[in-house]
Amino acid sequence: MIRVLFLSASVGDGHSSAANAVSVALDEISPGTRTLVVDSYRYAALVVSGVVSGGYLQMVKTIPQMYRYLYHRAERATEVGPFRTWAHQFTAGNLRGLILRERPDIVVCTHAFPCGTMAEYKAAYADAPPVLGIVTDFAVHGFWVHADVDAYAVATEAMRDALIARGVPAERVLASGIPVHPRFARNVEPRAVLRARLGLPQDGPVVLLMGGGLGIGPLERMLHAMERLEAPAAVVAIAGRNARVERRLPTVAQGLSRPVHVLGFVENVYDYMHACDVLVTKPGGLTAAEALVAKIPMVLSRPLPGQEERNSRLLVEAGCAVRVRSLGELPGALDSVLSDPERRARMVAAATGLGRPNAAREIGMLVARLARPREEVA
Repeated sequence: MIRVLFLSASVGDGHSSAANAVSVALDEISPGTRTLVVDSYRYAALVVSGVVSGGYLQMVKTIPQMYRYLYHRAERATEVGPFRTWAHQFTAGNLRGLILRERPDIVVCTHAFPCGTMAEYKAAYADAPPVLGIVTDFAVHGFWVHADVDAYAVATEAMRDALIARGVPAERVLASGIPVHPRFARNVEPRAVLRARLGLPQDGPVVLLMGGGLGIGPLERMLHAMERLEAPAAVVAIAGRNARVERRLPTVAQGLSRPVHVLGFVENVYDYMHACDVLVTKPGGLTAAEALVAKIPMVLSRPLPGQEERNSRLLVEAGCAVRVRSLGELPGALDSVLSDPERRARMVAAATGLGRPNAAREIGMLVARLARPREEVA
């Protein structure tokens, strides 16, 4: 039996979703595998977890230019800063008890912070398990790169080349894609049956609005913009874990002359992606990877600075998404996708080319190969 410890981070649901997707694959590859997903920030210093959990989201929403500057400045840095080294070392010490208690055969990191922490852990403790980093965006930041990480799984060959250029040995980098739940690739129901089950109209297009797991996109303004659509489209708005937005959206919906379904956090996002015709979202790495595998065209709005801007650039250049610079452009962009079957077909084909439905299984196989049974640990 393999024991796998996943270290995630509480900055959105994507990092945990990636861990859960690989867990599902591991259960098929090696039945009986024991997996545990842990928020690494629970073991960080209060100053670190407080800055991340509160400061990060507040910064990207209120002063995105500052976050963009810090993101790119950190990317250009040639040395690891003393605060980041201390934060990783402090967290590594706090993780010692968990790792000794759980005795994992491998630690899998789905965020750059625990990846750096486990690199410090391996430097400090001779009995450290192997470490795998899963990059959950379509660009890799320098914060991921550490000599003591045993392997990386990345979204694209270009990212693999970027890590190799930074000195990571080629044999340690797998261009697997971003892992998503297998249900995003496999729609087990005809669309008519699926729409009936979800309570959606059988005829006409349906637009899916999402703001990520935390619901931090401008969903209210997006929903207002739907009134200017020429297409006779219904709308599904998923507010995620943002209870305030979930409470406010029905009021907006009442003022629209088209069917609107407002939902909070849902486990079956894959059903809605398969049932709808186009997705409006900010380009978080996991949401984008899920949409690619579900083959739903994307209209991207208000990407967060840094990694989401990079995701947006790649998705648009690949042809599977269009980006609007303002919400005023949103209705026209949606109408152009919904009213042009040939354009929609091209976007679906592009998504098919970029999506990696087997990423979770590929990474699961890598986890199984890297895992070192506890009996072999000195």
